Amino acid sequence: MKGRRRVLLTLALCLVGVWCFADDANLGTWKLNEGKSKIGAGAPKNDTVVYEASGDNVKITVDGVDGSGKTAHNEWTGKFDGKDYPVTGDSSQDTRAYKKVNDHTLAMTIKKDGKVTSTGRIVVAPDGKSRTVTTTRTEAKGKKIHSTAVYDKQ
Repeated sequence: MKGRRRVLLTLALCLVGVWCFADDANLGTWKLNEGKSKIGAGAPKNDTVVYEASGDNVKITVDGVDGSGKTAHNEWTGKFDGKDYPVTGDSSQDTRAYKKVNDHTLAMTIKKDGKVTSTGRIVVAPDGKSRTVTTTRTEAKGKKIHSTAVYDKQ
């Protein structure tokens, strides 16, 4: 009887671990894999992106370069509920909204002065080791810039 309980407890713990990992697929530190990425000319290049729990919110910290090649750092804290939350440190955006599509996919909308400037999709691979971010950004003159950035989990 003890052996059977031990097996059931082990199975239950494994299932809980898998379930928790699925909920946290986006969390962690992500490093840009430039060899697999296609960043559009004039688009920002986010070298490192960190997703971390912050109370009942998620905090996202981005480090890289802006569209003109200058060092960039910005932060966002909010929920993956599709609502706008403020961005600090980036003059090209005021708010960002993330909406959870499923356990491995987020939809993203970026705004400046209430106007949508970028949209995107973030997809974490089933194994959780990489993610692909596809974005379409509209510049001030109306030009659209498409980018696909691939990140490796650190």
